[in-house]
Amino acid sequence: MTDALAAFLTARFAEELEKARFASSTVTQDPERFGVAPEDAARHARFSVAAAEVHLTLLEDTVIPYLGAGGEAGQTAEYQLRLLAAPYVEHRDYPHDQG
Repeated sequence: MTDALAAFLTARFAEELEKARFASSTVTQDPERFGVAPEDAARHARFSVAAAEVHLTLLEDTVIPYLGAGGEAGQTAEYQLRLLAAPYVEHRDYPHDQG
């Protein structure tokens, strides 16, 4: 299940990054339309994109390489994977029963 879950999360995090970039671009181009100050729009845009980038980097650099590893490293990676996936458990594509 860990391979399917890792692939699922990679897709979700890449999707979130794309959404954050699009939303940030939209809001910073016309912040008044959304009722926010330009500085606040820019700050929120940077935060949203950075948060999405961090999730993807965390998964790709510190979790996926250690999945299936023996010992504590493998156990920790699987635990981290499940923690990162927890908010998505109700997502229609969540790989509940895949091996």
